[in-house]
Amino acid sequence: MAFVLTEEQQMLRDSALAFAAEKLPVSQLRALRTAGAGFDKAAWKDMVELGFAGVLIPEELGGSGFGYVGLGQVLEAQGRTIAASPLLSTAMIGASALMIAGTQAQKEAWLPKIAAGETLTALAVDEGAHHDPAHIKLSAKKSGAGFVLNGDKRYVVDGGDADLLIVAARTSGDAGDATGVTLFLVPASAKGVKVTKLSTLDAHAAANINFAGVEVGADAVLGTVDGGYGALEQVLDRARIGVAAEMLGAADAAFDMTSEYLKVRKQFGQLIGSFQSIQHRAAIMFTDLELTRSCVAAALDALDRNANNVSELASLAKARAAETLHLVSNETVQMHGGIGMTDAHDSGLYMKRARVLENLYGGESFHRDRYARIGGY
Repeated sequence: MAFVLTEEQQMLRDSALAFAAEKLPVSQLRALRTAGAGFDKAAWKDMVELGFAGVLIPEELGGSGFGYVGLGQVLEAQGRTIAASPLLSTAMIGASALMIAGTQAQKEAWLPKIAAGETLTALAVDEGAHHDPAHIKLSAKKSGAGFVLNGDKRYVVDGGDADLLIVAARTSGDAGDATGVTLFLVPASAKGVKVTKLSTLDAHAAANINFAGVEVGADAVLGTVDGGYGALEQVLDRARIGVAAEMLGAADAAFDMTSEYLKVRKQFGQLIGSFQSIQHRAAIMFTDLELTRSCVAAALDALDRNANNVSELASLAKARAAETLHLVSNETVQMHGGIGMTDAHDSGLYMKRARVLENLYGGESFHRDRYARIGGY
């Protein structure tokens, strides 16, 4: 693979970076936190007009078909300002799920609406405190020509603002079985769907969702009945790679913030950036960032090539990005000293966002174990 962006991809990256700096600064996240809002709807409208929502969607369905490397640049730019937006849950996860498992009718019904910013999606998969996609208990019982859903989903990213829920349910077997899982498209407004918005550590939108006797038709099945786990894993790998791209952006920005501080802060009459121990720690961060950049680039490229090692690269990118962002966010707070411990400084916001992203769709240990199992260990 080539680790150099094409001219078009670089233009998209430049546009995304400029937009994030101007319309999605960290100060906006602070305002959203104060207001208790999930995301800035005006900024999302601007993102849609720039084509960000339709980067993955084919041109004939209203998008640009620009690919995963392209969308990765937008996600990374958004990560730099730890911005709150539905980009990951809708443009990455929702669009991917429909393109992977949707029928032609489902694609034609939903993808143009996603590209136009008319529909927001959310993936409802986990039911416990930790990421465990096979441990699904939410039941979908056959009822006439359709199904009835009962159960709970926890920490659904953007679940409180979504119009369309992509729900992983169990149609047969027991929790922990890969077989017997089915994906459903469920309107958030369906009778029996109860959404409880969460107050989150990182001020980003999430919700717990209860399904009580929710009736859906046979046309709500995304993929095949009992055979949805394979599609779910493909969708989750795209989610993990997208999160890794965001994490890379957040770590990059936190490192830049710290580097600038080391050039102006003095102790004992000396710039702290001149201290050898500080330089060593900064060098470790820089090296880890470059390693992470390579892992994320390889994973995004594998998606565009439809490579057979996407799962392996997804876990590699997620584990590497989690370790790097954990280190950089910690060092950012510590190297800023007392001011870094206050809410007035942005370093704490980066640390809080880091802790959420580290665990979203599988933490470092989950993906190290998965990477080893894929490799036959």
